Amino acid sequence: MAGSVPGGGRPLIITEDPLLLDDLLRLCAAAGADPHVHHAVPEPGGTADAGGAAEPGGDAGSTGWESAPLVLVGDDAARRVRGAPRRAGVLLVGRDLDDPHVWQRAVEIGAEEVLRLPDAESRLVDRLADVVEGAGRPALAVGVIGGSGGAGASTLACALAVRAARAGERTILIDGDPLGGGMDVLLGGESAEGLRWPDFAASRGRVAAGALEESLPELHDLRVLSWDRGDRVVVPPAAIRSVVAAARRRGGVVVVDLPRRVDEAVAEVLAQLDLVLMVVPGELRSVAAAGRVAAGVRMVARDVRVVVRGRCAGGLDPESVAGLLGAPLAGEVPVEVGLPGRVAEGEPPGTQGRGALARFCDGFWQRALGSAQGVPA
Repeated sequence: MAGSVPGGGRPLIITEDPLLLDDLLRLCAAAGADPHVHHAVPEPGGTADAGGAAEPGGDAGSTGWESAPLVLVGDDAARRVRGAPRRAGVLLVGRDLDDPHVWQRAVEIGAEEVLRLPDAESRLVDRLADVVEGAGRPALAVGVIGGSGGAGASTLACALAVRAARAGERTILIDGDPLGGGMDVLLGGESAEGLRWPDFAASRGRVAAGALEESLPELHDLRVLSWDRGDRVVVPPAAIRSVVAAARRRGGVVVVDLPRRVDEAVAEVLAQLDLVLMVVPGELRSVAAAGRVAAGVRMVARDVRVVVRGRCAGGLDPESVAGLLGAPLAGEVPVEVGLPGRVAEGEPPGTQGRGALARFCDGFWQRALGSAQGVPA
């Protein structure tokens, strides 16, 4: 049985086809990968330079068949690697789209996939980028949406991100509402250096996860992707999909503050979330409005749960509110006295560790991050 592919390291290219090699080097550059190239088949666990000669003083195993995190075998070299030890992470790559015998050669060398260029270029870039970034467990992605206007969804989203960061989780807070005023403002960092949503409007394909994280403003030990104060309030759905996917690949926690409307761009975000928390104020009109919001969200989201903010004056307890909305109850957040004043003075929600909001968030993350599935039961 093939072993697991080790993380990190440099991919290995084996081919004597100069045109294919040019394509592979170009795609490696697009993914930020620095490959080793072999025209001859390397010995298992050994090293060789691009011409097949041993590297004096080289790191044993650094370029070998068994140690490379990903091996790209050109179709021209398939026969020569037929006797190499079986391992994971071998891709057979060629440029002939009509070759009927390619699958037989793939089986003979134990290849995971057959990639025919140029059609499979995006797939190959993804595999190479996984090597560069490390393909670990994706982040737990949680969306927060208001069941009605003024429900406090942005406050909860901010507090969840702050508490996750203080618990030591790599955290990215994403502002999904261009008309919400800016999550960086809520964190007191509207003038902080870093990119905002309009800077990513032209993004296509795969966005490098590490570069994304490093480009965002860092506030209160977390990274935040917010809107600027300009006139642009629309980012193409494809760009939003790429950016959110990149944020998730870094692992840790991603929190998204969602608008109450579900358009194409919001649907792209919802499709990548593990869980959506819908904040519903404890009064009957808000429950009625939340029913309409929930109907739209459920068309895309996998898991929607209710957070009741305050108690219903009409005698409805949190369990009844959740029952009326047909969604599981994630918990109740009592109205926290003095919170608006502290936020106005520059203290982000969730920083008061003894407050009701922080206690709710801490309990939520303990359940969510402690679950084998990554989502609280």
